Amino acid sequence: MSIDLVVRGTVVTPDAILRKGWVAIKGGAIHSVGSGEAPAAKETHDAGDAYVLPGIIDGQTHAGSYMGLPGIEPTTRSAIAGGVTTLVDMPYDNPEPLSSGAQFSAKVEAIHRYAHANVALYGTIMPGQPLDEVSQLVECGVIGFKISAFESSPTRFPRIDAAMTLDLLEALAATDLPLGLHNEDQEIVRSRVARARAAGSNGIAAHSPSRPPAAELASTAHFLELAASAGAHAHIVHISVPRGFQLVDHYARDGYRATGELCVHYLWFDPDRDGDGLGARMKVNPPIRPGQIESLWQELIDGRIAFVSSDHSSWPIDNKFTDSIFDAGAGVPGMETLLPAFFTVAKEHGADAARMTADYLAERPARFFGLWPQKGALRPGADADIAIFEEMETIWDSSRAEDGLCWSPYDGRRFAGRVVRTYLGGNLAYDGNSIVNKLGAGRFVARGASKWFQKDKAQ
Repeated sequence: MSIDLVVRGTVVTPDAILRKGWVAIKGGAIHSVGSGEAPAAKETHDAGDAYVLPGIIDGQTHAGSYMGLPGIEPTTRSAIAGGVTTLVDMPYDNPEPLSSGAQFSAKVEAIHRYAHANVALYGTIMPGQPLDEVSQLVECGVIGFKISAFESSPTRFPRIDAAMTLDLLEALAATDLPLGLHNEDQEIVRSRVARARAAGSNGIAAHSPSRPPAAELASTAHFLELAASAGAHAHIVHISVPRGFQLVDHYARDGYRATGELCVHYLWFDPDRDGDGLGARMKVNPPIRPGQIESLWQELIDGRIAFVSSDHSSWPIDNKFTDSIFDAGAGVPGMETLLPAFFTVAKEHGADAARMTADYLAERPARFFGLWPQKGALRPGADADIAIFEEMETIWDSSRAEDGLCWSPYDGRRFAGRVVRTYLGGNLAYDGNSIVNKLGAGRFVARGASKWFQKDKAQ
């Protein structure tokens, strides 16, 4: 049996780190993994001591939020350069969200035209929309649904009220699909933002108080209780304070299907420390809170976080240049920085950074979104999606990023390593300097059969 490619290096598997290990690839899949003598192959790449990781799965991205579906091209270029071989894209595309079979078909067509990395898709619903299309989108292979408790746009990012939320939860209860929530109480936020404007408060220091933890936690608790009543899987897509994860864990321990996700920027930035230098460049919703990094890291160590994502947003920097922090766009680029940023945080906390990275950025999202065992680990039979990460001090320079945005809150930050190669389906996609695969090399990835909850615990 002829092997197409052997990749040598420090191979990170679910069970062990293999020094002087190898991954053998045949026909786009992993044939075998081992250490010592490798099988003969048509081609060999020796990564030295660099980590050979499973391709990263970014569980929260917004490729089409600004440019529409053509935004898939720069976002997936950036993904491949960051070792992200599969991204899970949110439905809030410009000019309208993915809420129908027709929009789903158009987005899949765009993926096959533009994508450099694989893409899985969230679906959504619009206010007042009949739920007939929900089952169709499930059959099409969406990995979950996403709604918001706060209206950023009446057409592209609307609020779904409690009655419709409960209807959707009940429609999804018999499935393994999560319903993700953007968790901010609209009335609280609008009242506090108006109060801050009237008081002349401004700047990034005013952002968190204007969208206080109470708004986030009230929305989270409300949604968790609706999902518990319906017997559905409630997923909070970004939690900025430890109590949010503790609320989720309370429901999970009571036997309900409840999960919470952490975005990597909550582990990196603090408005008290970084606000003067970054300003609106670090504005996200829910806000990055002061003094939360260490306690959020402890939530990770304590096992209350499902996985870590980037929440990459493809906004141009002009979106941040406003007179008021309340008018600046929320969201930051994050495709190429997810892997090095998380690895760096883990290393700084004395963790086994490589194993933790493979777990929280690959295996866990693969299991969560039904993509396991084809994706998420270096194991025989899995897709040969691989990121090679070299441990070395690197200063991030967003002017060289593949997303074309040329800005990042991580500019000038020191990372503990960098991506030096990415393989997609066994084919070289990034050589450390350039994207070398072609438009359309990435494919749409439908939800598979793996389950986060191995049996239905809902009551």
